[in-house]
Amino acid sequence: MSISRLISGVLLSLFVMLIIFVLPNWAFAVVATVLIILALYEFFTLVEKKGIALYKYFGTFIGALIPLSIYFKFEPTKGWELFFIVAACLSLFLLQFTRHESSQAIVAISATLFGILYVSWFFSFIIKLKLLSDASLGLYGASLVLFLLLVTKLGDVGAYFVGTYFGKHSLVPRISPKKSVEGALGGLIFSILAAYFAKALLPLKVTAYHPLILGFLLGVLGQVGDLSESLVKRDCQVKDSGTIIPGMGGVLDIIDSLLFTAPIFYFYIRFLL
Repeated sequence: MSISRLISGVLLSLFVMLIIFVLPNWAFAVVATVLIILALYEFFTLVEKKGIALYKYFGTFIGALIPLSIYFKFEPTKGWELFFIVAACLSLFLLQFTRHESSQAIVAISATLFGILYVSWFFSFIIKLKLLSDASLGLYGASLVLFLLLVTKLGDVGAYFVGTYFGKHSLVPRISPKKSVEGALGGLIFSILAAYFAKALLPLKVTAYHPLILGFLLGVLGQVGDLSESLVKRDCQVKDSGTIIPGMGGVLDIIDSLLFTAPIFYFYIRFLL
């Protein structure tokens, strides 16, 4: 591990603890929104490298509205997401009408909508988790966010170290040649252990099997999220989504494993626990 990567990891960990436990919910929402804006911009920039003239700034604008709407509880429909999906789709078609040519219209609109859903909507569930609190149930949003980050990110760490020192069999070489079966199993074990030892962060009266299920589920989904971003980068022929974080790449490189774990963890807590 490079020195810059280690320093960035330590500083990011301290920053995360600050925004979770010290700063108020509005500041947490602002930080999440800024991360979404940066990650969306990186995603759209990657897609542009393929020669697709999508709607980068409009997509980033709509993507920024989604997390803010969650915090301010703006719900024009019972499921506010439906409103923004319809509004974004309609607006993209109207923007396409103003162009002088119709080539790649479907690709441009689809890629913009996909970026909004994949980055903004999925990551916005971390704000829903932060706001999901009920003291009578021992349910605290800050603890849920910490649990999610510990299980997901320790899975990343486990996969990195086990893969580095023991990896021999490629997992999906056409997508990410450096990822190994051994690393994937190591990451999964780290996630399960993290969930078991962090079970005190979950609501009261949670039976023993729930942390194990969550560890397995989030461990698998975290690696799927990481591979999914690798697939996008491989298609765009780039190594990292950006260079904003020394030794780690871009914001999208940091949050990729959370894009699937955040919404699934929210649904698990909301409807099963």
